Amino acid sequence: MLKIIDSFATLPAQDLQRARKFYEQKLGLTPVMVTPDGSAIYKTGADTAFSVFPSMGKASSDHTQITLRVADVTATVGELKKSGVKFEEYDFPAFKTEGGIAGTGDDKAAWFKDTEGNLLVLIQFTEAQAAAAKSARGSATNGR
Repeated sequence: MLKIIDSFATLPAQDLQRARKFYEQKLGLTPVMVTPDGSAIYKTGADTAFSVFPSMGKASSDHTQITLRVADVTATVGELKKSGVKFEEYDFPAFKTEGGIAGTGDDKAAWFKDTEGNLLVLIQFTEAQAAAAKSARGSATNGR
């Protein structure tokens, strides 16, 4: 049986220096580890992280590669726009963004791409959704 300790997303970067500059200067993240090949690991929460690694492959940009939960999507979008981050606009029958933000009330999301074409989303959950997600993480022992 697979016994998982934790997990994290990995994002490809054709130009690792350019990608790291984006994450560190535009998003304000600091790597907690840099590996010998230059890959950078960024901590995003108590038990969560993602890495950016050198790759000849190219991100598809067709789907979200990582979700970043924030307390206030509107405020975070405003801050990141000041740093030069460009947010995606979508207009689908059941889904539309305005000013880069989709949703109403406490349910909000905003998508943006890094310099390598990886699609990331900022998400703001209702209190009930946040509690359910926390409970699900706590009850998933998976060998722990």
